[in-house]
Amino acid sequence: MPDLPASKRLRIGRYAESSRIYLLTINTRDREPIFKDFSLGRGVVNQFRCAQDQGFANSLAWVVMPDHFHWLIELRQGSLGGLVQRTKSLSTKAVKQSTGRTTSLWQRGFHDRALRREEDLVKMARYVVANPLRAGLVEKLGDYPLWDAIWV
Repeated sequence: MPDLPASKRLRIGRYAESSRIYLLTINTRDREPIFKDFSLGRGVVNQFRCAQDQGFANSLAWVVMPDHFHWLIELRQGSLGGLVQRTKSLSTKAVKQSTGRTTSLWQRGFHDRALRREEDLVKMARYVVANPLRAGLVEKLGDYPLWDAIWV
């Protein structure tokens, strides 16, 4: 295999199918903690909701951390790449309008993991929403404002 940048290697062999559940992880550029400002994180959350409202994905659980997000979804239509591109593009636009930022918001590419078994879903949802606890950002999950799960 040729020596490709990580963002291109991630796309080799990527296959997405409707009705499959995926965990998406996307980092900010240089892991900059942009979303320490929770109002900016709301722009990302709005894109999760738009994707669901437009029928691209069902959001099962998500958390927006200061420098990345995890989003557990059921893909409904289109591709993972298209979903991520729309989410990144529109959230970048919202942050730029709010802050006047001129540089890129997100790192290139994204990480995805297809879930294969029912028990993986519950375990993965717990992993997603517990991120702020593990990172030491809060002592109780309810104290962190940028997360949600369909089971709550």
